[in-house]
Amino acid sequence: MLDYQKICSKLLEDLPSKQREVILRRFGLESGEKETLQKIGENFGVTRERVRQIENEGFLRLKKEKDYLKKVFFCFSNFLEGSGGLKREDILLENLGGQHFQNYVYFLLHLEESFYRFSETQDVYPFWTLEKDIEQRLKEALEKVITQLQKEQKPISRESLINLANNQSSQFFFSSLEIAKTIEKGPLGNFGLVSWSEIKPKGVKDMAYLALKKEGKPLHFREIAKVASSLNGNFAKRKEILPQTVHNELIRDERFVLVGRGIYGLKDWGYMPGSVKDIISDILRESKEALEREEIIERVKEQRFVKYNTILLNLGNKDYFSKDSQGRYQIKNI
Repeated sequence: MLDYQKICSKLLEDLPSKQREVILRRFGLESGEKETLQKIGENFGVTRERVRQIENEGFLRLKKEKDYLKKVFFCFSNFLEGSGGLKREDILLENLGGQHFQNYVYFLLHLEESFYRFSETQDVYPFWTLEKDIEQRLKEALEKVITQLQKEQKPISRESLINLANNQSSQFFFSSLEIAKTIEKGPLGNFGLVSWSEIKPKGVKDMAYLALKKEGKPLHFREIAKVASSLNGNFAKRKEILPQTVHNELIRDERFVLVGRGIYGLKDWGYMPGSVKDIISDILRESKEALEREEIIERVKEQRFVKYNTILLNLGNKDYFSKDSQGRYQIKNI
């Protein structure tokens, strides 16, 4: 990484003291905290407009030092080009400046006229670009993705999104998605609208749902809590998800079906709610004819993680099921 602190110190050392102080304070190059024109003006005993003039005068002097900054600007340009020509500001600053030098990078970006900054709006985060007239391209790319997501009504993979890029580079396309406020990458790696719980989970139930989607099979609630906590660590800074909390929440949510002792699956996977007796009833009702015992057991096993004898015990409930002369079962009084 370039020594941004040393570069900026050398760059500012020949400025008149007031211009140097304004720039240091405006960009937080010493304190780490950026200050407003108003605050600096009050400290100097001048108007905020006068502070702006002093800052501009300093920048006019600094922009004459472009030869000294060629290496810096080359580094910034390479990064933006590799990102498709644009990058969300916070991500760009973190990548170029790490944890401690983001203010220096932000300051240096302002010294080169070929870097364009676009401010935050209702739809996008602030970003930097090499292309002055990029807004229309960005808007078209985002509208295309939003239209596709609204059509699909579910998160879509990175590979599927690449197919929407058409003649745009994938780097430009995904940098555009980072900038959008309405689209995000969810914990499972797919992209969707931020209003969707699979993209922006709002609580334990949503995290449990994602844990099961990730594993693709029913899990005990303790295992669900473990997987959900691992997703949590990658996605959001929350407390560890406790097994009992998962158990309590899943019981009350129709998306989840208790398929065994403490084991939950998703209703989306075709699991039917209810007890073993209810499952047998549903199987017989759907069949519309009597079924042999082994066939019923096989179908129940597809729905529930229970012992063979548990199914036999329920099937032997004469209040609900009857057996004909051929040993086949049906719902009583069907």
